Formats: sequence, C-alpha cells, structure tokens
Amino acid sequence: MEKFIENLPPMDLMRSEKMTLVQLIIPAESSHRAVSYLGELGLLQFRDLNADKSPFQRTFANQVKRCAEMSRKLRFIKDQISKANLLSSMHPVMQPDIELEELEIQLAEHEHELIEMNSNSEKLRQSYNELLEFKIVLQKAGDFLVSSGSHAVSERELDENVYSNNDYVETSSLIEQEMRPGRSDQSGLRFISGIICKSKALRFERMLFRATRGNMLFNQAPADEDIVDPVSRETVEKTVFVVFFSGEQARTKILKICEAFGANCYPVPEDITKQRQITREVSLRLADLETTLDAGIRHRNKALTSIGMHLVKWMNMVRREKAVYDTLNMLNFDVTKKCLVGEGWCPIFAKGQIQAALQRATFDSSSQVGIIFHTMDAVESPPTYFRTNKFTNAFQEIVDAYGVAGYQEANPAVYTVITFPFLFAVMFGDWGHGICLLLGALVLLARESKLSTQKLGSFMEMLFGGRYVLLLMSLFSIYCGLIYNEFFSVPYHIFGGSAYKCRDTTCKDAYTVGLVKYQDAYPFGVDPSWRGSRSELPFLNSLKMKMSILLGVVQMNLGIILSYFNARFFSSSLDVRYQFVPQVIFLNSLFGYLSLLIIIKWCTGSQADLYHVMIYMFLSPTDNLGENQLFWGQRPLQIILLLLALIAVPWMLFPKPFILKRLHTERFQGRAYGILGTSEMDLDVEPDSARQHHEEFNFSEVFVHQMIHSIEFVLGAVSNTASYLRLWALSLAHSELSTVFYEKVLLLAWGYDNIVIRLVGLAVFAFATAFILLMMETLSAFLHALRLHWVEFQNKFYHGDGYKFRPFSFAFLTEDED
Repeated sequence: MEKFIENLPPMDLMRSEKMTLVQLIIPAESSHRAVSYLGELGLLQFRDLNADKSPFQRTFANQVKRCAEMSRKLRFIKDQISKANLLSSMHPVMQPDIELEELEIQLAEHEHELIEMNSNSEKLRQSYNELLEFKIVLQKAGDFLVSSGSHAVSERELDENVYSNNDYVETSSLIEQEMRPGRSDQSGLRFISGIICKSKALRFERMLFRATRGNMLFNQAPADEDIVDPVSRETVEKTVFVVFFSGEQARTKILKICEAFGANCYPVPEDITKQRQITREVSLRLADLETTLDAGIRHRNKALTSIGMHLVKWMNMVRREKAVYDTLNMLNFDVTKKCLVGEGWCPIFAKGQIQAALQRATFDSSSQVGIIFHTMDAVESPPTYFRTNKFTNAFQEIVDAYGVAGYQEANPAVYTVITFPFLFAVMFGDWGHGICLLLGALVLLARESKLSTQKLGSFMEMLFGGRYVLLLMSLFSIYCGLIYNEFFSVPYHIFGGSAYKCRDTTCKDAYTVGLVKYQDAYPFGVDPSWRGSRSELPFLNSLKMKMSILLGVVQMNLGIILSYFNARFFSSSLDVRYQFVPQVIFLNSLFGYLSLLIIIKWCTGSQADLYHVMIYMFLSPTDNLGENQLFWGQRPLQIILLLLALIAVPWMLFPKPFILKRLHTERFQGRAYGILGTSEMDLDVEPDSARQHHEEFNFSEVFVHQMIHSIEFVLGAVSNTASYLRLWALSLAHSELSTVFYEKVLLLAWGYDNIVIRLVGLAVFAFATAFILLMMETLSAFLHALRLHWVEFQNKFYHGDGYKFRPFSFAFLTEDED
C-alpha cells in the first residue's frame, strides 16, 4: 500500500510548491535593473532586511519621495482631464522610452502650465461673472426704479463710475461715491442694488428688516441666467435685490450686512438713457470675455489631450519605479557600500528563470561583476504558493478565506472543486432553477474577455470572480434537480412512465388512499407520482435526511483520511497511531454504522426504526432488537462497536502527550554535560546548534491541548453529523417555497379567465422566482455549503496557519499603489 501511494504522481494543488530561501548579492550599478527584471518575472518574494528602520531612514528614501511627487502630479493631471470631460487614451501612442529624470522635468512643466491656465481661467470667469451680474442688476433694478419713479420726489441718483481694467468692467463702491464732494440733500430717499444667492435671500431680507427696524423697502426678482462658480464649476441660482432706505446710518448698516452675506452691490443710475448706455458697454465686454474664455478652454483641452495620450504609460512607469525603489529599500548595503544584499523566497522550479533574469540584468547594465545567487538554510516556515488557473483560483480563494494552508499541508481546494458545488446543489436541487443559474454563468463566461478588462463594482467583481463556481453549481443543481424530479417544483416523466397507477379507473382516491405499484421502479430519480400524494412529505423527508447523513459521514471520513496523508507526509507516526486510527474507529463505530444501517434498510425494504436502534445501542446494548434487527449478528456487532468507540477516546487523549514527553527527555538527556567539552568560542560559532533551540517542554500545556482536541473531536463527531442535516432542511425549504409560488400564485392566477390577472400572477411568480429562489436561496445555500466545508470538513485535518507567497511583481501593481 505504501509503495502504491509513493508511486502516485504529484498533484499541483495537493501540496504547495516547494520553496527555498535565497540570497542575492547585487552590484550597486546593476541593482535597479536586476530588481526591475525580477518584478517582470514575479517569482521572488523579498524579505525586509531593514524592518527596524523607518521609511525616512532607508537608502532610497529620496527616490521614493520623487516618485510619490510624480504620482501626485500625474493624479492632478488625470483629475484635470476628467473635469474637462476628456478621455485619456487607453492605448497610448508609440514614443521612445523616456528617462525618469526627463519625465520629472516634463511633469513639472505640465503642472505649472496647467496651474497657470487654471488661474487665468478662474480670473476671467470671475470677471465674466461680475459683468454678467452687473448686466442682470441693471435690467432688473431698472424695472424697479421705473415702477417707483412716480412716487419718489426728492430721490437723488447715485453716481456711477464704470471703467475698463484688464478687459473687464469694474465699478466703484458706493462708499467711494458717497464720499465725493458736491453731494447735497442727504436726507432724501436712496437705494442700494445688488445680487445675492437665492438660498440666502430670505435670511438677508430678515436681517435688513431687523437692522433698519423696518425703515426700508426690499424688492427682489430672480435672475434670468444661472451663474457658474469659477472654483467649484457648479451653477448657482441668484436673486437681484433693491433696498430703498433713508439716512447715512442705514446705508452703512446695509452695506455691512451685504458684505457679511456675500452679496455683490452694483450702482444703477436712475436715468434710463445712462442705463441703456452702460448695458451696451457691459454686453460688448461680455462678448469679448466669452471669446477669450472659449479660446482659453480650447487651448487647455488641446494641452490636456496631448498629455492624455501618454498618461497611462507615464503612470505605469512611475508606479513601477516606485515599486522598484520600495523593494530596493528592503535590501542592505554590504560593508564596502558597493553591493546590495537581499534575501527572499522563491519556488524551486523558478530558480533557473531567476538566474537567467539576473544574468540578463548584469549584461544589460554592463557591470564588470556578476550577481551572486545562492540558496540558504531557513529556520522559519516558508510561504505557501499554489499554482492556480482561472478555473481553480476561485475555489482556492474559498479555502484561503478560512485560512492559508501551512507549507506543504494538504490542500482542501482539490476536493472543494467538486464537493462544494455538489453540496450546494443538494440544497438547491431544481433543474429549472439550475438552468437559470447556468444561463447567468454562460453570460459571464461569454463576456469574460471584456469584463476582465473593466473596473467592476464590488458585487459584480465577486460574481465575475466566481463564474466557474457558479457554472459548476448550476450543472450540479440540474443533476440534483433531475434526481429530485423538480422543474420549478413540477415533476416530469422524463425517463419513462411512473411505476405506480391508480387503484381504479377514475383515480378519484389517487391522492388520499394511495397508488398501486405495477412495474419496476422509476429508472432515474424520484418517481413523479410521489408529487401531491399523501405520503410525499414523509417519503422525501426520509430520503433527504438519510442521504444527508450518508454524504456527511463520507466527507468527514475524507477529512480524516487527509489527516493521515498529512501525518505521513510530515513523518509524524504519532499522529497516525494516536490520532488518525482512533478518530477513524470512533467516527465509524457510531456514524459509519448508522450509514451502514441506512443502506441495508434501503436495500432490504425493512421497516426497522433506526432512531430506536441507535438510542438503545447506548442505553441497552444487550437487549434483544426484535423487529428492529436488520441482519444476523447485529447485537454483538453493536456491542463491539460501542466498546471500540469507548476505547478510542482515551486512545486519542493519553498516549501522545506521554510519548512526546519521553521522546523529549531522551533527546536532551546528557546534553548539559556536552557543554563542558566546549569553549565560549565554540558556543559563538555554533548559533544554529541544537543547544540554542532547546525549548522547555511544558507537559501540562501539551496535555491540555491534546485533551481539548480529543473533546472537540468527540463532540464534533455528533454535532457535525447533525450539522449535515442542513442539506435536508434547506432542500425541503427550497422545494416547498417553489411549490407555494407555483400553486398559490401561478396556478391560482391561471384559474381566472381575465388576461390582466394572469399577467399579474405571471409577473409575481417571475419576481418571486428571480429574487427569492434564485438570489436569496442561492446565497443561503452557498453560505451553508461554505460552513460545511470550513467547519465540518476542514477541521478534521486542516490547520490553515500558513501565509501566502506574495512575490514582487509588476502584474500585481494597481492604481491604489499611487
């Protein structure tokens, strides 16, 4: 048997790849190129030899800062392109390779140019907004003044001063106008006009009323044009206002309130001729500014478009350079400061590829000294690396979500590829629903190449990543649905006629009295005649419950068998003798025997009560079984199995801790006397000797650990077997829900002759099927299958205490690295 096992071919997924710790001594002149080539290869995980240093104390901290600054500039340019609603080219134009220093200079120039253009554009937009507001105020306030002109006798027109500066109109403030000489009749009715945000208008009016104690008249009108904020680029709704008041004190208060609320005040002449003249001048200035703004936007978009052609390439280049310098910071300089020393893990199969990449780096950098690459002895456990493809990767991720396998530990993903979708299908079995899932999986597979290049949402990304899991789940659901003979809960005579017929020709008692079997059993799956019969639920309950126990015992035995392969692989004979053997005996003495009884009962058609048999196997093992006896010699066999189960518990608990203590005592016996023959110098040159790694053996800790493990297994054997009954429970729930929706919604609606009621019933049935049965039930069955694998299956052999192999690779760099 052992020779047969040794001759089995190795499996890529069964054990993680063999790893080795390597050391690299790289000349300083070829270090950058060597790390770059290793990043392209992606098969070496560097160890951080400067973990005790902060990022600012490392050798290449300045280069990392420069790359981070370039990343910031590239992000700024990218934001500007997106704000301008331009698309950066995903397929950049071909251009000669550019050096990092030259790129740094170019990016600084581009950033300065864009900042300057943004500043000029903002100033022009601010001027344009002021002119536009002035024009609106002239139009709206002029209407107020015309309507109130007949009532004002002693009103004095406010002087205005309109002049040109930097291609836009500016107006002097009212304070300056009031301070000019030549003013008379300061007691007349006066006004202030301006414009304010619509959201502040109500509070503004209330504050003016309180400040002037009601001695003012407030008129307002909405602005006909929306004004664009030059900073936020958002459209702002504004309101034009005119405040009539009397007195210098009221004027001062109103101006301060306007300033506090961010209202812009503009002087409006009462003379209609002057109003029209100023309006014409403002309109001319607005037209000139619009032309200038459009030209500036075209120039800016042209510059952004030319940069966008190279943006993706530049971002990838900077991202790679930063990753290279981050990796170089994990290396140490030797004493001569001419070479960098690095350590890392790599798979054994990749040593040749790594050496070839290092030789190419030496040649390309014209270095006089080659790169030294050699293996080292490691004390700590190596990382875990499984070579997966797009099919097996999703199943490996399911296992890794529980815990990463230890180095060379048996990998549950090998069996999860089949057992996970199968157990899901046992709970979800309906070949109509399975076809719906299959269509969804086929759509994802058909658009695989397109979706793999797109940035998906979290839900779609998870769904797309598990497309092959979904495919297998749908195929197994169709298979289990054919066994259950359910198509949206409706049975079909797919594989021939039923084995049962009615007692009489009218079939009036078919579902009350029962049917008569008249030919051989239905060839595949459940006979369709069970559907709707009075014994349907007892029959299907019995079938699915017993099937759940059988599947559970088989999978738990598989887990225990894998623990044997683990123990054998790591040469742990103690685990084989005092863990694997008693566990197999205990589980199969109880639940293996129960599975045997189920199979015998199915084969013989016996009416024995298995509940009674298992309960009294513990309570009264010597009593006569009577009508519950399934085969000859059952009672003595039960007594033997019960004794074996009782013996297996101390077998698991006691021998292993005592044997470990004896082995430890023998291993270190007399070791203390060996130190007498050595000197202090000998101790210094042998840091890896057994004396240095001598650890105190804590017997109580080992014994408590073994006791916990034994109790967990004994109790778990019962609870885990019961846990597999969820296969029966969820399958029953899915079937009954589907039946309710079919009979109480679709058939009920179809019983009416009204087409509207039928369409409504069909819509409700489709909605319930899609959202409850195909989404909620799928998620429920998925989570329960996940629990059965993580808890019931993997706890029999899987420790999951390893850590992933994370090589330095440019392929793993994402935009988040910026």
